[in-house]
Amino acid sequence: MSQTRADVIRAFIPASPFARELGIELVDVRPGEAELRLPYAPRLATLGDVVHGGAIAALLDTASMAAAWSDDIVPEQLAGATVSMSIDYVAAARGADLTATAHAVRRGRSLCFCEVEVTEPGGGVIAKGLAVHRFG
Repeated sequence: MSQTRADVIRAFIPASPFARELGIELVDVRPGEAELRLPYAPRLATLGDVVHGGAIAALLDTASMAAAWSDDIVPEQLAGATVSMSIDYVAAARGADLTATAHAVRRGRSLCFCEVEVTEPGGGVIAKGLAVHRFG
């Protein structure tokens, strides 16, 4: 395999059945950073037009994984997992597209620690989170 982790993540997100089901889109991947978008759809609502916290958590998890895999390392195998994740929901997301911006804070040999912020179009913070990802 000659693809870097960044190459892998660029191909993975559009091909992921779960990400496609939710509508998660990869906006950008840069070294140590990733930006993903979750377009609002009524099927993502918990009640009325309030976006379900699980959809927001999935966006946050996927964005942090993308940031973790955003480097130029050629992986030995295509394996990994979310080790832990914590989310603070700051405000309700109401009928709006959401953007998750993730940063790899510390990358080790087998673990990567990430911070993520989920915002609405006006820039208001919807959620903040921390995640740890393990490389295979």
